[in-house]
Amino acid sequence: MRPTMVGLPTRHRGHPHTMLRSRSGSPLLRRALGAALLYLLAGQTDAAAQTRWNVDPKASLAWWQMSPNLNHLWATTCPEEPTWRPGEGRSTGWSLHGLSPSQTGYAGVADTINVPLYPRWEALPLCTEAVHGHVVVADPVTWLAVRGEVVVKAEALITGHAERDAYTRKAILETTQYKDIKFTIDSVVGVARSADTVRGTAVGMFTLRNVSRPMTAVVEAWPEAGGLRVLAKFRVMASLLTTDYGLSKYALGLGVGARIWHDLFMGADLLLHRDETPAKD
Repeated sequence: MRPTMVGLPTRHRGHPHTMLRSRSGSPLLRRALGAALLYLLAGQTDAAAQTRWNVDPKASLAWWQMSPNLNHLWATTCPEEPTWRPGEGRSTGWSLHGLSPSQTGYAGVADTINVPLYPRWEALPLCTEAVHGHVVVADPVTWLAVRGEVVVKAEALITGHAERDAYTRKAILETTQYKDIKFTIDSVVGVARSADTVRGTAVGMFTLRNVSRPMTAVVEAWPEAGGLRVLAKFRVMASLLTTDYGLSKYALGLGVGARIWHDLFMGADLLLHRDETPAKD
């Protein structure tokens, strides 16, 4: 079976970045923001101009979340983000940042809507530098000629439970041998624009533990913080972690063996800045 893509949360559902941006949603401002996005993408009036955008590692993060998440199966590379919180069974020393604790304990309720559970309000430059990469846009009008890659340091993904994280690095991801998780972008299809926002589907290859498989991810982008904010998300059936990506069925335990886990979601929340030097690849 093939991995499936899943839609990003739409802004009318009341997610944090939705509420933040809706405060300045006048038609005039939205038209101005839309024009700014096209300018950022094009870099100049020549629509055929090729521009390169680099990931800002201090303001970018990656994450994963299992469904059902059992109120503890999610991780981030940026626990410094004030809207994020660890799940049940977290190690001491973690702050909930004023958020209420879970009311359902370790209940196995499947959730494919609230993914990720704790999206951030804005791209702040306070993250551990665990994500890097670039995107080259050859045609900012259609977005069809897009390529690039996003690379994540596997050992930087944390759940907030020290023993669980150490076990994940050693027995599951084997981060001393497989240091990076990568998504390579070959193109973006189904591009649509709405005011200041561009949406589409990134087509490429997902690499985990040096195993690469075709993958599609939904993406959403808009101008923010002097650059381009990009959200991306995709879904992999949990059973494929062992059959396709070679993770140890023994190490994953009952989650996969007893089919408790249904789907693994992965994604990134990136801030890209335009590279003023000519793109070479």
